[in-house]
Amino acid sequence: MASSSPAVPESSEAPARRGRVRARRAAIMAVPATAVAAALAILTAEGALGVQFAISGMAFTVTATELNGTGFEQFGGLDQMAPGSPNEGDTGGQVLVITSAIKNATLTKLCQSVDLGGTNLLITAGGGKDKVEATDLTTDSTELSGDAAFDNIEIGNDASTLTKAGVKGPIGVFSQQADTVHIGNLRQTNYATTAGVFKLPGLKLGFSSKGC
Repeated sequence: MASSSPAVPESSEAPARRGRVRARRAAIMAVPATAVAAALAILTAEGALGVQFAISGMAFTVTATELNGTGFEQFGGLDQMAPGSPNEGDTGGQVLVITSAIKNATLTKLCQSVDLGGTNLLITAGGGKDKVEATDLTTDSTELSGDAAFDNIEIGNDASTLTKAGVKGPIGVFSQQADTVHIGNLRQTNYATTAGVFKLPGLKLGFSSKGC
């Protein structure tokens, strides 16, 4: 409906904000699906934290109807953004995370989405008869929810002594590990994911108005 009131000039911050959103979209669109898969195939180093790269500082959502894994570890960590990242805010570029490591994992109906400011980069896989498979999988999360069950769980280990998934955390850090893990209705807010092998049957990548 037309209005008789005079147009209100846009805030001087609006063009800059839209510019940042456009820049993020352009950066994502410039990355082909093969590069996304390659980024997820960075090997973890034994005796070190799961993530060995500077994070972007943009969180992404991961969901799956079911995750099953053998060789599970979990401990606290600190991820670092690249120096001068526009996403560092007042954090100094650091994000406190929970690192989950699984030696071998399968996921059903995997969904991953990144909010680019009104548009989401959406990746789905494993929705058919074949499940997503990963080895040496690590995720750095700020939130994790689901219906979980563990076999032979050990709680309160020093993270530097973990043995189940082949990843060791910092000395003096609280951790837990188990022979197996099952999580139904998994939902994570992640800042990084790595895997030695990541098989994504039925992979679909595109843009959507809705995330996972």
